[in-house]
Amino acid sequence: MEGIIMKDNKQVVVFFKALDSMFVKMNKIVDNSRPPLNGERYITDKELAQWLKISRRTLQEYRNNGMLPSYQLGGKILY
Repeated sequence: MEGIIMKDNKQVVVFFKALDSMFVKMNKIVDNSRPPLNGERYITDKELAQWLKISRRTLQEYRNNGMLPSYQLGGKILY
């Protein structure tokens, strides 16, 4: 039975563990990606506030005063 590879073969086990790991990483990438709008990528107010280290309320004031360009898509504000 030298020509038959069984499921408990060490190489088969290592291969499927690597495959499982790759699927987990791919799912994380898919879950965190956002499709571009008109070829540009936008971020949410929550993300921008974290990046700028300001509150979302301050971000809203900046938006209301015209200091930051933004777009409203449905109920979502994008920057």
